Amino acid sequence: MNDGLHEQSSLVPAVPTGMRVFCSVLTFENISPYIFKIHDGQMDFPKLPPHDGPSLSVVDMHTGGEPLRVIVSGFPTVSGDTVLTKRRYVRDHLDHLRKVLMFEPRGHYDMYGALLVESEIPEADLGVLFMHNEGYSTMCGHAVIALGRFAVDYSLVKTPTSPETQINIHCPCGLVKAFVEYSGGKTGAVRFHSVPAFAFATDVKVTVPGYGEITVDISYGGALYAFVNAEIFGLDVNTSRTRDLVDAATAVTNAVKSQVKLHHPVSEDLAFLYGTILTDGKDDFSEEPTANVCVFADAQVDRSPTGSGVTARIALQYHKGLIQLNKTRSFRSGTTGTIFTGKAVQETMCGEFSAVVVEVAGHAYYSGTASFTVESEDPLKNGFLLR
Repeated sequence: MNDGLHEQSSLVPAVPTGMRVFCSVLTFENISPYIFKIHDGQMDFPKLPPHDGPSLSVVDMHTGGEPLRVIVSGFPTVSGDTVLTKRRYVRDHLDHLRKVLMFEPRGHYDMYGALLVESEIPEADLGVLFMHNEGYSTMCGHAVIALGRFAVDYSLVKTPTSPETQINIHCPCGLVKAFVEYSGGKTGAVRFHSVPAFAFATDVKVTVPGYGEITVDISYGGALYAFVNAEIFGLDVNTSRTRDLVDAATAVTNAVKSQVKLHHPVSEDLAFLYGTILTDGKDDFSEEPTANVCVFADAQVDRSPTGSGVTARIALQYHKGLIQLNKTRSFRSGTTGTIFTGKAVQETMCGEFSAVVVEVAGHAYYSGTASFTVESEDPLKNGFLLR
């Protein structure tokens, strides 16, 4: 297996099927003349004119409103023996392509992406690198839910099984098992089992400029998050202005990063604060959904309930004795109202931390496909962000 996809020549490519191969450089033949033919409101659209930059093809999806741009061709070969070393390689050598696809004019401030790579783990069906407006995450639950459907629909597994097909996805944080509903040739809801999730620290005092000393919890669900009740800031995750929620969450993130020493027992690559999740404070178990808003990376706002955030929040609630094993809780996005469910399904350890494996479930949907190009003379070829 290599890190290459079939070469594509159509403007909006079909995703290759039947092969577990992922990235390669596209080439377009010179086509002349470039003439549009319009009939009955439809255009016969030609191939792109000759260009000297890369061409990148993607499949766009969303999970609970949170976008996922799956890169299917055009990315150079990614060097590295492990998924974590590939993550470092892309960060250090190919970061301009992240900006091309995540930033305007091809993306937007809150775009999210996934690059499929080869995994060094034999049981993995695929490896993945996650990207956003600031860099590269170690885990993304909404992306795993979307990639579960994607892997089945585009034949990254040889033989789907009913009523569920298991997809083993090697994320930078470790192996995540996704289970995709499959019936009559159609995929549906997806659930996944997380890497070991744990409460890193509870009742941590930090000083937040403009707010004084506040108490936060820090929990790991494939990435580390700070958790705080939005009411501390006089905010409501369901009704307050997004800008106000972003400002408060970003202030907490900056305070924790500067005042709390973080570590992870598996790898220091995982020992960073990904963001802050503001909650409605409803941590005691209830059949009613509890709401939260996740602000991560460079003040990026998650539209979904945040898969890795739900994982971390379940681990935190389990640590505090607020939820029992195999008890399902619903989590609602304060931004879109979409729902994920989560439950702790197994006790385990992660180094010195008592941990749980968490099951998170949700729905992902396709938005479309696209082919992007870069022209070397374009002064904005690598994209830009408006803050």
